[in-house]
Amino acid sequence: MQRKTFKHRAFDPDPDAPQQCCDHPECDLPAGYRAPRGRDNLRSYYWFCLEHVRQYNANWDYYRGMTPGQIESHLRADVSWQRPSWKMGSSTSDSSKKSFTIDDLHDPLDILRGRKGRTDHKAETRKAAPESLRQPLAQLNLDWPTTIEVVKTRYRVLARRYHPDTNQDDPKAEERFKVIGTAYTALKEYFTNDQADHEVN
Repeated sequence: MQRKTFKHRAFDPDPDAPQQCCDHPECDLPAGYRAPRGRDNLRSYYWFCLEHVRQYNANWDYYRGMTPGQIESHLRADVSWQRPSWKMGSSTSDSSKKSFTIDDLHDPLDILRGRKGRTDHKAETRKAAPESLRQPLAQLNLDWPTTIEVVKTRYRVLARRYHPDTNQDDPKAEERFKVIGTAYTALKEYFTNDQADHEVN
């Protein structure tokens, strides 16, 4: 014989309801249904009988007393679950706080060496590069030797990250974007000329 599981019907009283009478004035029926006390107190409840909780819910207006501007602001906050959000390209709501820099972009596999180890390693590899490429490599945070494919990939990542259109609140974004473009141009010219030399030889 299978045991039947009890299911509450839609209008059954709350099984956790306190043993008390309805909170509606002059009502002495058992209170089995809860309703929030107000917009700013949603976890505190009135306890009503079925008839009076229906009346309460029918008259409930969450936005009562708010101006249209306050309602609009509240609806916008609900879109992000009441959590703060910032414009694309910024890491915090305060543009004066430090955001990501080129040094924060690295190969995830380097994580085992620690941040200082990565920085020292990159500095050492750049010393082996042609002198004219050391600064462009540092500006794109690249190791040496590298390839034009790696350079192009890094440039695309950095160009998207530091493009002035996505960093309108950062006055230094345009300068960083120019530095990245100049470094990319220098590296691209080197690889283009190097390939041409090999084809001639």
